[in-house]
Amino acid sequence: MKPLLTPKTKGWLHRANPACKLALFVLLFLVTLFTHRPDFMFYQAVLFTLLLFLLSGYEPWKIALLVLSFLFIFISSSMTMILFGKGEHEWWAWGLIRISEESFYRGVHIGLKSVTFAAEGLLFVLTTSSVALFYSLMQQVKLAPKYAYSFMASVRLLPMVWEELQIRRNALRIRGVCTPQGPRGWAKLARLYAVPLLSQSIRRAHRVAVAMEAKDFDGSRPRTYYYRFAYSRYDLLVLLVMAAAVAAAFALSQAYPLFGIADVR
Repeated sequence: MKPLLTPKTKGWLHRANPACKLALFVLLFLVTLFTHRPDFMFYQAVLFTLLLFLLSGYEPWKIALLVLSFLFIFISSSMTMILFGKGEHEWWAWGLIRISEESFYRGVHIGLKSVTFAAEGLLFVLTTSSVALFYSLMQQVKLAPKYAYSFMASVRLLPMVWEELQIRRNALRIRGVCTPQGPRGWAKLARLYAVPLLSQSIRRAHRVAVAMEAKDFDGSRPRTYYYRFAYSRYDLLVLLVMAAAVAAAFALSQAYPLFGIADVR
């Protein structure tokens, strides 16, 4: 059975160099972080969500399920600023809640910024293999193998921890450990889970560390790689498409402003 998050097709964005793509998306995150105009932020969120549908290689219904979570991200990140932010032009107040014109637009801006971060991050994660990323970092950025392989090993260990959690829960059910009552009961149950899982994780991490040291993963000598990565024309294409998306968002914010606020700060 294929995993749910398996791309239907792999396009040019999947073939781009992962290290180069990481650097480019970090720049996109910085552009988003230092954007203080709500109109520009809105069109960034729209365009990068659209790119997520077009370039990820996944079926639209799968992307739609992920995009639905953007609504929760928008509401959760914006409501605190909207309800409790400061402002001179107050719209409504009740107790500690004070909604003003300034707090409303700042909250909307923060929500749009969070959605943009989510769209950019998903676009990178869904088109980049973790193994490919660390191999590329070792070859292009000269990341030490002991760090790269440690990260890859830790990612592979996460499903094992979840499997052990399931086994532990079934074992406790067989022994008649029911739902705890009160804080002490929950503390005892947490200890029944935490101690075995932590001890197993420490043992497994120690075995992996010993195996890596035995195979000379300390980076003291040159290594060969099964997967080879190099720069290609796809890297330039990624740069052009992402730059075009940012430029288009800026042009749309100038031509069709929705908020008309130059700086929400």
